[in-house]
Formats: sequence, C-alpha cells, structure tokens
Amino acid sequence: MSSVPAGGSAVVTGAARGLGLAIAAALHADGWRVLVTDVDAAGAARAAEPLGGWSAGLDVRDEAGCAAVAAEADRRDGLGLWVNNAGILATGPAWTQDAAARRQIIEVNALGAMNGTLAALAVMRRRGAGHVLNVVSLAGLVAAPGETVYAASKHALLAFSLGTLADLRGAGVRGIDISCLCPDGIWTPMLHDRLDDPQAAASFTGALLRPEAVAARAARLARRPRPVVTMPGWRGAQVRLLDALPGLAVRLTPVVAAVGRAGQRRQRRRLSDRGRP
Repeated sequence: MSSVPAGGSAVVTGAARGLGLAIAAALHADGWRVLVTDVDAAGAARAAEPLGGWSAGLDVRDEAGCAAVAAEADRRDGLGLWVNNAGILATGPAWTQDAAARRQIIEVNALGAMNGTLAALAVMRRRGAGHVLNVVSLAGLVAAPGETVYAASKHALLAFSLGTLADLRGAGVRGIDISCLCPDGIWTPMLHDRLDDPQAAASFTGALLRPEAVAARAARLARRPRPVVTMPGWRGAQVRLLDALPGLAVRLTPVVAAVGRAGQRRQRRRLSDRGRP
C-alpha cells in the first residue's frame, strides 16, 4: 500500500469520548481536519472544541445521516479519511440477550460501519482517492466466549471490509483503501464498566491497551493503509491460531475464562492501589 498524505477532511464516528476521541486527537495532531461525530451531539461538540470545533451529531444506523456527513466533510476540505469507530458491547450468551439487544449490536457495529463505509465510498469514488479505516477488534478474528454477538458483529465487519476492498480492486479502483485495525482490549469506558462482569473475561486475557497507543497506531495506519493490523502483533498471531483450530479453541474456553477473570482481578487491585483509573 502506498503512503497517504494527511491534510484533508477526516470523519471519526463515536468520537465524543474513549478511543474515538483519542483517534480524533491523534489525527488532528497529524494534520487532518477532523469532523468529530457521535450519537451524542453535545458530547461531540465538547470533544471537538480543542480540535478545531468541527462536529456533528450522527447515529451510524442512519444511512442518510452518514451520507450527509460525508458530503459535508467533502465540501470542507475533500473527504480523505473515514474512521468507523462507533461500537457497543453487550456480554453474555446469545440466548440471554433479547432480540432488541442483539439487533442493536449488529446494527451499530456492523451495519453502522457499512453505512459509513458506503457513504464515504460514494464520495471517494467520484474523486478516485480516499481511505476507510474500520476499528474492528481481535474479537473479529476469533470467537470470544461471553461476547458472542459482539464478536459476530465484528466478524461481519471484517468480512465486509476485506470483501469491499477486493471489490474495489476488481473494479479497477486503486486509489481507495480500506484498513481494519484489530486491537486487544482497550482501557476505555467500554471496559471500565466490565471489571466485575465475568462474561467480559475474554476482553481481559491480554494486557489492556491505552487508547492513546491505539490512536497513535490508527494515525500511522491512516497514512500507510494495510488490510488488517492487529495490536499487539503477537496477540493477532495467537487468535489466528485459535481460529484455525476451532476445536481446540472451544476446549480452551474454561482456560480463557480463568485467565480473563484473573486479569479482571489484577486490574481491580491496580485501580484500588492507585485510587483512580
């Protein structure tokens, strides 16, 4: 993949706080003019104040809303980058979640990112250039016990991203890239609230990443697109091995859960010792 210069408009979804805000700040520091979007319009406006003050309310499930944001970004400075970061996590076996909960996870994490991708591509294909960066998860590479529907939504996003990239190349489009960033668990509000949830243990099996570190990697990936990047790399290799050996992965589920619960306990002790996150 070729290097992509910063400096045009970049849209980041779900950017009022957490990883999305960290990505918006990293892109802003790297020279992008960032449009901060979130379903919480007031939160997006507050987050955007130190980043140039450009924000918009956006529910990624709204296809027309995504198209309007893409058009606004293109009018301002030319849409060069769209980051699909918005996502939600719900834990527990699928049979414990009602239809509305399952539908919301799929609609936000998968269909919402599809809406953003296609809205961006509609603009980028006219210009012949651009980059869509989808924040997936290691859960998009392997089944995550206790986070089954969430993992299914991320699997769908990974397949959609790689398939759409292949479709672009098959159509002769070379100037548009799609990248997937697949990080391990990140210490953001999404996991802050899961320390006492045994069903979220899979997210605590590795060393929790700082949002600033993931955001810095996203900013580098924005400049040098790659189809799939895992963080950390060794965890990507580990989960790919388990994905290649599904029988082994299922048998190891109790071990994964035990390791994750131990990780939750360590994090709780760490917070207790520090007296803060």
